[in-house]
Amino acid sequence: MGSRALMCLISALAAILLPTSTNAYLPTTDGCYSEICPQATTIVKNMVNKIIKENRNMAGGLLRLHFHDCFVRGCDASVLLDSPSNEAEKDARPNANSLRGFKEIGEIKAAIEAECPGVVSCADILALAARDAVVEVGGNSWSVALGRKDGRVSLKSEADVKIPSPFDTFDQLVQNFAAVGLNQHEMVVLSGGHTIGRASCGAVQQRLYNFGGVEGATDPSIEPKFAKELKEKCPQNQQGSELSMDSSKNTFDNLYFKAVLAKKGLFESDANLLTSPVGLELVTRYSKPGSSFYSDFAAAMLKMSNIQWSTDGEIRRVCSAINA
Repeated sequence: MGSRALMCLISALAAILLPTSTNAYLPTTDGCYSEICPQATTIVKNMVNKIIKENRNMAGGLLRLHFHDCFVRGCDASVLLDSPSNEAEKDARPNANSLRGFKEIGEIKAAIEAECPGVVSCADILALAARDAVVEVGGNSWSVALGRKDGRVSLKSEADVKIPSPFDTFDQLVQNFAAVGLNQHEMVVLSGGHTIGRASCGAVQQRLYNFGGVEGATDPSIEPKFAKELKEKCPQNQQGSELSMDSSKNTFDNLYFKAVLAKKGLFESDANLLTSPVGLELVTRYSKPGSSFYSDFAAAMLKMSNIQWSTDGEIRRVCSAINA
C-alpha cells in the first residue's frame, strides 16, 4: 500500500471513530492530503463560507448536490459529469433544472488545482462542501473521511430510479435508503436536511389540485390554511413561486419537523413520514427543543458520505469531465 493510500485509510477510520461536534468545526481528518495538499480543507471551507455569505440559499444546494451524488454509484462525483447527449445524472428527472452548485464546486476545484494539481478529488470536495455549508447556516459539524476517487460513469437512467422522490411513500423511502445501506432512522433524520431546502410549485401541484388522480382534489393530509396559502403561491398549471421547506428559510434547525408534525410539510414524502409509527415517533422527537436532531443528522451524514467509495476511479482535473 502506498503512503497516500495508507494516509487515506487512516483518515477514513479516524472519521468513523471520532464523535460529531456541536455547532463547531472539527479538525478535519485530512491525513489523506496533509503532505500533498495541506491547504485543501481550508480552501474548501473558506470558499464555501464566502459562497454562503453571498447567497445563503446555496447551503441547501450544496447539501443536496452531495446527497444526490451519493445515491447513485456512491459518493464519486458522478453527478458533476456533463454529457453531450444529456444522458448524465445531472440530466435525470430529479436533477435537471433543480440541482445547484455545479459552478461553485467547479470554482473550488480550480482553486485547489492551482494550489496542488491532480491530488484532491471532486468527490472529496463535494463531501467537504456539504459539511461546511451546513455548519455555516447553523448545523453541527462532522468529521469527513477523505480519499474518494472520482467515477468515470454517469447515467441519467440510474439517477431516475435511485434518487428518492418527493412523491414516495414511507415504505418506498425506506427501500431507497436501504439500497445504499441507510436505515429508516437515518432516512428520517436525513429528511431534516429539507430545513435548508427549497422547492418549486411543480413538486406540490399534484397535492393541491389533482390528488390521487382526482381533478380538483387536494391532499387531505395538508393543514387546510396551509393548503390555501400554497394555492395562492402556486396557482393551478402555473409556475408560481419558489417555496421554502419551513419558516426559517436557509437556517439549519428543527423547524422542518415541527412543520411536518403540523401537517405543513411540502412534499408527499414529508407528510408520509407520519404514516409509520417509527416515522411519527422520530418526527415528534426531533420537533422538540433539545432533541438529538443535530448530532443524529451529523452522524447520518458521515455514514451517507461513505457510501460505496470507488476504488476504480481517478482524480479529475475538472469536475465536469473525465480525464482524457
